[in-house]
Amino acid sequence: MAKPAVIVVGADKGGVGKTTVSRTVLDYFSANNIPTRAFDTEAPRGTLKRFHPDITEIVDVTSTSDQMKIFDTLNSSGNTVTVIDVRAGLLSPTLASLRDIGFLDAAKSGQITFAVFHILGPSIASLDEIAETANFMDGAKYFLVKNFINNTSFFEWDQATYNSYFHRIKNATEITIPKLNEMAYEQVEVASVPFLKFVANKGTKDEAANYSFVLRGYVRHWLGNVWGEFDRIKLTEIVGSKDSKATPRAPTSEI
Repeated sequence: MAKPAVIVVGADKGGVGKTTVSRTVLDYFSANNIPTRAFDTEAPRGTLKRFHPDITEIVDVTSTSDQMKIFDTLNSSGNTVTVIDVRAGLLSPTLASLRDIGFLDAAKSGQITFAVFHILGPSIASLDEIAETANFMDGAKYFLVKNFINNTSFFEWDQATYNSYFHRIKNATEITIPKLNEMAYEQVEVASVPFLKFVANKGTKDEAANYSFVLRGYVRHWLGNVWGEFDRIKLTEIVGSKDSKATPRAPTSEI
C-alpha cells in the first residue's frame, strides 16, 4: 500500500488565487486516475466544495475534531492523496498545528509524503511569508507558486530582492500558473464546475452543457499549460503514482 500524500495549498495573504490552484491540482489527479479527496477550510461555506462537491469536505482546520477528520483517516480513506485548501491567513497557523501533532516529524521520517504549494502575492509580505513558512519545510516538498490568474505582476520590487529571499530556502521549487482569459474564467465561475468538465462541455451532473466553444478552448489551452508545470515537477511521482499516464491533457473541445 502506497504511503499517504498530503498537499497543502495556501498563503497567509488573501486574494492570491489559492482555490484556483487547488482546483487545477484536483483536475490533474482526476485525469491521472489518482484517488484524491479534498478539504476546504473556508468554513462554514467553502469555495472549493462548490466546484468539487463529490470529493470535498468543509472543515475548520483550527478545530481539533476537524484535524482528526483529516489526519486520523489518512490510511483508511481509500484515497492516495489528500489536498487541503487553506483559507487566507491560516497557512502559518496550520503548519504550526501540523508540527504540534507530530505530522511534520512523520513526514520527515518518510511515513507520509508532504508537499506545500505556497501561493505568492505581489507584495513584500509574500516574501516575509516565505521566510516564515520555510521553518516548517524540513521533510516537505516546498513549491513557491507565482499565480498570474488575477493578472498579477511579479514582482513589484526589484528581482534581486526576491532572489535574496528565494535563495535562502533549501530545495524550494518555483511553479508558474499563467493567466487565464478573464471571460473564460468568469464563465467557469458561473458554471460552478471543474475546469475539466467545462472543457468537456459537461454540467454539474455530467449532463451536456452549452458553454462557448471559444471560451472552452481558452480554458483547455490554459489548463494544458498548468498541467505542463505539474508534469515538470513530476507531481504524480511525488505522490507515489509513477504508473499513471505521464502527460495528461484536457478533453478535446467539441463544437
